[in-house]
Amino acid sequence: MIVRILGEGQWEVDDAAVGDLNDIDAAVDAAVAAAEQAELSAALIRLLTEVRAKGRRLPDDDLRDSALILPAADSTVEEVRGLLNPSGEGLIPG
Repeated sequence: MIVRILGEGQWEVDDAAVGDLNDIDAAVDAAVAAAEQAELSAALIRLLTEVRAKGRRLPDDDLRDSALILPAADSTVEEVRGLLNPSGEGLIPG
């Protein structure tokens, strides 16, 4: 699965790692729902760190369609709210 981190680039992440990302995504979703910026920042840092650790960074000239688009670690509650899946599944469906 191709994951884009806004402002950074793309990572190729094994589908098996997506389940681990979903656990952290739930913390992102809860922080946005509570409008808690500090909790959101901590959850985003954990989520992006996990993507970087489990994924393989793609070269900048390797432009593939991204299955997931994740916000930068310094994103605000409102910015992340705009990226959340309208079905209520958070940033990462499933």
